Amino acid sequence: MKNADMPAMPFTDQTASERFGAIPSGLTKREHFAAMAMQACRTRASAYTDWADLSKDAVDIADALLSELERTSC
Repeated sequence: MKNADMPAMPFTDQTASERFGAIPSGLTKREHFAAMAMQACRTRASAYTDWADLSKDAVDIADALLSELERTSC
């Protein structure tokens, strides 16, 4: 599984893991990073007139971050 596809906030509590199943659920790291980038970009509302442009930029930022993390990981 690629780093981008791993859960952003996985369960560490065994009881919770058993209760909700062994398969991680929720946002992936890529989705979480894109959402945070979108939120940051949205604060500059005048820079975006199209939601599609904002969404594309947010995903591009998330992918760039994940790429850099892969490149620099120990």
